[in-house]
Amino acid sequence: MTLPTPVGEAFERQAQACDALGSPFTARLCRALPAALEGELRARVAGWPGEPVADALALRLCGGLHALAREGRAPALTAAYPPGEGPLEAGLAEAFADHQAFLLPWLDSAPQTNEVARSGVLLGGLMEITRRTRRPLELLEIGASAGLNLALDRYSYDLGAAGRWGRARVEIACDWRGTWPDTAAPLAVISRAACDRAPVPVRDPAARARLLAYVWADQSARLARAEGALDLVAEAPWQVEEADAADWVERRLAAPRPPGSVRVLMHSIMWQYMPAPVQARIRAAMEQAGAAATEAAPLAWLEMEADEDRGSAAIRLTLWPGGETRALGRADFHGRWAEWALQVRPARG
Repeated sequence: MTLPTPVGEAFERQAQACDALGSPFTARLCRALPAALEGELRARVAGWPGEPVADALALRLCGGLHALAREGRAPALTAAYPPGEGPLEAGLAEAFADHQAFLLPWLDSAPQTNEVARSGVLLGGLMEITRRTRRPLELLEIGASAGLNLALDRYSYDLGAAGRWGRARVEIACDWRGTWPDTAAPLAVISRAACDRAPVPVRDPAARARLLAYVWADQSARLARAEGALDLVAEAPWQVEEADAADWVERRLAAPRPPGSVRVLMHSIMWQYMPAPVQARIRAAMEQAGAAATEAAPLAWLEMEADEDRGSAAIRLTLWPGGETRALGRADFHGRWAEWALQVRPARG
């Protein structure tokens, strides 16, 4: 039995994205699901009321299945998941026959991947902000999930041809290409805060397990990196606030800032999940705050988000005073590489 065309196409589009992002197992899973679904799960998926691609419908179900496989309560499913090589069809049949109640709630919310490797891209944007303002950063993040990217200055990085940056137990590899930011910029974060509609409490084992289930099962390096970042952030003094993004941005922009800082709003691969009225309120709040920005109190907006180019994410920076939006380059959705397009690449000493 086939799924309605828009829903079936969403599973195939997700499979193609997984192929491109180096996850052949998850691609195979997405292609197997339309035929394997049964019961109430099939009915919910077939009658999906929203836009299945924008809602990441396929990845909601993939997250639930990965969680079930990791728990070991569905032996045939666990055997089919990496590093096992059991038959996937048998594993899915077991999951859908015996564990509908476990899987159904996973359809209720969008995935919270909180892919920490995106920090390798956001780091470059913050370096460019630092180069242009020569000021320390007040860092504000929306859609922060567990807050892993909020700790981006506390990781170490292998940036390919751009060299290495930082020293920490969690290492992120992001291959920088093109005309990249100045890695010698004296980046300093003096204040940080974040919000999410459903923040992940990183000290809660169940919440941690849920976040890890959204990492694709055949990408062991991603899993290990996420576990290390979760350990690091669990020791951090900050917490991600539970709040609507527009309410939170309006409130934070109205609050006093640390003296001498540049206030930075950043986000990555989350904008598409917000309703249009929320997006509009954030734009209006940033433009209003930007109109009041000065050279002594600048404002920056750093975005790493999907656009009409399905193959990668756009890296954009808007800086006030002035309010000019610049395309800094493009990046892999999972942060594996960044193709920078800055005007000047400083000489490395």
